[in-house]
Amino acid sequence: MNKEIARYLQKISVDSRFVSILEDRIVVNNLRYSRFSRAREEIFYHKFPEVRVNRSKVFQRIATRASRNLKAELKPRDRVALFRDGDCVSQTLYAVLEPYTRKYGIEIIQFELWGELEQLDVDKVALPFHLDCEVESLLEKMLSGDKISLESDRTSFNDHKLIYPLINIPRDWILSWTGSEGIPCTEDGSGGMAPEMVQFLSSFIPDVREKMYKSAQFLRENE
Repeated sequence: MNKEIARYLQKISVDSRFVSILEDRIVVNNLRYSRFSRAREEIFYHKFPEVRVNRSKVFQRIATRASRNLKAELKPRDRVALFRDGDCVSQTLYAVLEPYTRKYGIEIIQFELWGELEQLDVDKVALPFHLDCEVESLLEKMLSGDKISLESDRTSFNDHKLIYPLINIPRDWILSWTGSEGIPCTEDGSGGMAPEMVQFLSSFIPDVREKMYKSAQFLRENE
């Protein structure tokens, strides 16, 4: 079905490399580059009336930020493993990666149990790890008196290369998109002092997550 939709989009001059083709919807990643105008949307609905087209501005921001990471991490025809469950972050990660099956010709290989990973022939593993996860981990280390380090600096596991496409995406963006789309999923919110501190600081300091992340990167590079 996805291949049939992609071929039809190309036929009506929509660049399918800039849209995510999901089970029952198409989500635009970049409205300008996709050329998915309202007129082309009407033509598309004549062929696929059951598939909904969404132009979420939040998802476009997510896709734009994630592309900065993926340009450096992906190579043509990479086989990328993705742990996909009912979590909102995993669902968003799949939606972000899906266009790269056409843009770079990658293959997405989904698995449900981490033990399955050893049996898979993959080049990389895309982890559902986002900006809040990183910042909360930094705060926990600070509160415990541990050395400051980035979890996303871990780049391999059992000879598998690890990538973090959503590392610069805040949790709020993810939940805003999945909520507005009505996507059934579970939130990854963790309890404890660190998440509460992040929320508290964000009410006083603009972009506190991004600033903490960049500060940790600076410390690492100048250690």
